[in-house]
Amino acid sequence: MSDSQPDVSIVVVSFNTRDCLRECLNTLAAQAGGVSYETIVVDNASKDGSAEMIEKEFPEAKLIRSDVNLGFAAANNRGFEFARGRYIVLLNSDAFLKPGALPLSVEKMDANPGVGLAGARLIGRDGEWQPSARMFPSFTNDFLLMSGLSTKYSKSKLFGRVDRTWADPNAAAEVDWVPGAYSIIRREALQKAGCFDERFFLYFEEVDLCRRIKAAGYSLWYWPDIVVVHIGGESSKTVSHLSMSKSGSQLTLWRMRAELLYYRKHHGLTGAWLAKELESMWHGLRASKNAKSPDPERQAKAKDSGMIVSLMKQAWKDTSGGQVSPPRPW
Repeated sequence: MSDSQPDVSIVVVSFNTRDCLRECLNTLAAQAGGVSYETIVVDNASKDGSAEMIEKEFPEAKLIRSDVNLGFAAANNRGFEFARGRYIVLLNSDAFLKPGALPLSVEKMDANPGVGLAGARLIGRDGEWQPSARMFPSFTNDFLLMSGLSTKYSKSKLFGRVDRTWADPNAAAEVDWVPGAYSIIRREALQKAGCFDERFFLYFEEVDLCRRIKAAGYSLWYWPDIVVVHIGGESSKTVSHLSMSKSGSQLTLWRMRAELLYYRKHHGLTGAWLAKELESMWHGLRASKNAKSPDPERQAKAKDSGMIVSLMKQAWKDTSGGQVSPPRPW
């Protein structure tokens, strides 16, 4: 590896996604163009041989092994410690660059020094657009998601505001935040704003980082001519009918913990309490309404809503009202 500073440091967090990770890194090598880059893979105690695959097939990559699952935020921070590039790119192991994505990212960042972080147009393997530029959480936005109004009236500038579903996906725009599946970050912006807040194990970590980068005086942009395939799928826009399996309940609890941490950090105790009450009241009413119906599907919805209310109570307790993060791994 050259001692000169690379254009980009690619940081990939790995957790039991060996085959996707292999495709991700092979695609990166094929699509890097003339960009000089280094690859840093942080393995979160994978059990599927991901780390061993990296050692064997990608010896040029810097592999950082963790004995425990650090979560997304802390794992990326470990990668940042070794990053030497002028820019840092966050790349999910299930995300694959389309031709020109990396060179264009660097070109645009070089031409726009006021941009601290930017994201790409995310698409599925079938080419279908995924939400790629979003608004910060707020009580209004949370209600639009929970109620399903953001989905029902997705082309409305008011109701579709959360994921900007009203906007032309081919138009560049200054935005609040972009998903962590792919983003390019200016090194100086990260140094000024600080790295990821490691209290977020999963969910809301990139929202918090984007918020701090904006507060540090930089803009955030969505650049649709940078295209990345992301097979993680589109995030759920509304909780309409959850299958509350053990894993589903666990992920919902993690999301709630992160949400309370976020609201407490940026909106204080009152904000965290209102976020808790909004979701609890909505699903409490939903459970009560559906429980009165003899229809099995509505009975299942009532059960799911009741579980969500219980999980929110647990999340409030686990985080002491959004003040503390439970020990990792969650």
